[in-house]
Amino acid sequence: MSSSSSAFHISVLPSGRAFATQASEAILTAAIRSGVGLPYGCKDGACSSCKCKKLSGTVVHGPHSERALSPQEEADGMILPCCAVPTSDVVIESRHVTDESAFPIKKMPVRVQTIERLSPDVVKLRLQLPAADSFRYHAGQYIEFLLAGGVRRAYSIAVAPHHQETAPGLELHIRHTPGGLFTDHVFGAMKEREILRIEGPFGSFYLHEGDKPMVFLASGTGFAPIKALVEHLQHHDIQRPVVVYWGGRRPQDLYMHDWMLERSAEMPQLRYVPVVSNALAEDGWQGRSGFVHQAVLDDFADLSGHEVYACGAPIVVDSARASFTSQRGLPEDAFFADAFVTEADKQNQIV
Repeated sequence: MSSSSSAFHISVLPSGRAFATQASEAILTAAIRSGVGLPYGCKDGACSSCKCKKLSGTVVHGPHSERALSPQEEADGMILPCCAVPTSDVVIESRHVTDESAFPIKKMPVRVQTIERLSPDVVKLRLQLPAADSFRYHAGQYIEFLLAGGVRRAYSIAVAPHHQETAPGLELHIRHTPGGLFTDHVFGAMKEREILRIEGPFGSFYLHEGDKPMVFLASGTGFAPIKALVEHLQHHDIQRPVVVYWGGRRPQDLYMHDWMLERSAEMPQLRYVPVVSNALAEDGWQGRSGFVHQAVLDDFADLSGHEVYACGAPIVVDSARASFTSQRGLPEDAFFADAFVTEADKQNQIV
């Protein structure tokens, strides 16, 4: 029997948490199964959210993006737990390890309740749950659709958990990717009352306790989990100052712009900054222009006392992480991210 087919002991510092892998099981998979809340995003080696330092032991990495983990980083002892299979006992250093994130992960059927067009290429999909108390999650987490042939597609939940008490169901914001297996169906043949299967909740993108002022950064449908976070802040009357930056190519990409204007009027602690990068003359856009992460750089000379929650395209999240930490003093452990990695991204990036 090869060492890679054996079970190994994984220790996590500084939390002291520990768990065991099963034969040929990735570290993150074992952590999720064991209820140990390691940070993660895509689970596919594409987004770098789970990247951490290996203090001892050996692993073998499966296919992954070099943008998520470069050869130099791997040589320096960094690993991606989502695709790292241990070949010995391993000790890793990982921040934000928590039990609180470990709501039970469930598989369940859901029924399509409504399909509402929010913009030419974005719909709001409302899903009915089997029972009001059947699904628990943190604002910011995501679910995966279980499709034929073992195919999965991940989408963030766009409503805060407290809505389950009065209007049970999940809201997702889905952008059409022409040729996409799932989104072609959503924008084509999908009908109300259709039955789908989901699994979740997944992800470590949710509000962390503290009193630091926050920056929420979203691009495109990366707004979905940010919306859930804003609802969570409002419902629980959390008074931490927050600035929401939402970027799109055209004004129509800010598909819930009016909703954000209403929240900013209701919440004194919240400021909203919409940013458009490629407005046309006929759009009549009078607001901020350029890249959304650059708008944050323009507005903040110092982020050392802040927390940043970023969600959207990998290029946006990666640019924000790099520039905020290197140019504005944001601590690495104060940047929380959920990069939206499409199947096309994975095919282009995985090595």
